[in-house]
Amino acid sequence: MARIRVLVVDDHRVFAESLAAALAAEPDVDVAAAGTGQAALRSLERAAAEGRRFDVLLVDADLGVTPGPAPAPLTGTGTGGASLPGPRAPGDGTAKGPADGIALVAGVRGTYPAVRTVVLAERDDPRRAALALQAGAAGWVAKDCSLQRLLAVVRGVLRDETHLPPALLTGVLRELTEARRHRTESERLVESLTPREREVLRCMVAGLGRKAVAERLFLSPHTVRTHMQNVLGKLGVHSTLAAVALARRAGVGPAPLEAPLAGNVVERGGQPA
Repeated sequence: MARIRVLVVDDHRVFAESLAAALAAEPDVDVAAAGTGQAALRSLERAAAEGRRFDVLLVDADLGVTPGPAPAPLTGTGTGGASLPGPRAPGDGTAKGPADGIALVAGVRGTYPAVRTVVLAERDDPRRAALALQAGAAGWVAKDCSLQRLLAVVRGVLRDETHLPPALLTGVLRELTEARRHRTESERLVESLTPREREVLRCMVAGLGRKAVAERLFLSPHTVRTHMQNVLGKLGVHSTLAAVALARRAGVGPAPLEAPLAGNVVERGGQPA
């Protein structure tokens, strides 16, 4: 029987361990638990090094968020007869992770593309579910679902299926459509920039300040300031942060920092040679 290796990531220790125990009662499931995003990444790295890669991550949508009221219990039993864990009490958590669950999904997707991730959520939220799918999640499951339902999702995502609660479908499709519209508009605005302005924008996405951009592109700080002002104006934003956010929506990546972009460009009289 093929074994399914599952990693439960939840910063409430009692909840994570209880859910792991319930899943482990299944004859074809091996389970481990992690209390933070950092611990999850360490577990993934260690498992990969040992040749025992995880197949599925079950990630708390609110990982790293300050605990609030206890969520409703997961209900039902699975084929192995194990009951799902009841409510987790506030304050049961371990140290908070470095980012929320959706950010962890994106990080795992980039580093371990073969691992399927399913987000466990305490409430329906079309916007966050859409963000999770965009980050690379294969499913969004309510925490009050049955163990049988959760196991069906785990097995389904391993068949490259995407799982969403039916009540969320319309809202998620609306969010994805709106995100695509914003991306298209952002791409159009970025295309209006000159090649030099796009280089400056990529430096901004990389987090470089005016002086660093000037050194990077062999320009004067005054010229860089002019380019930055032009970038903000053409993008229709009023701050570097807003410009970076728009650039990322358009798929603009950061400038590589290991080598200059512009070659041996120098300025004469305030203009590039």
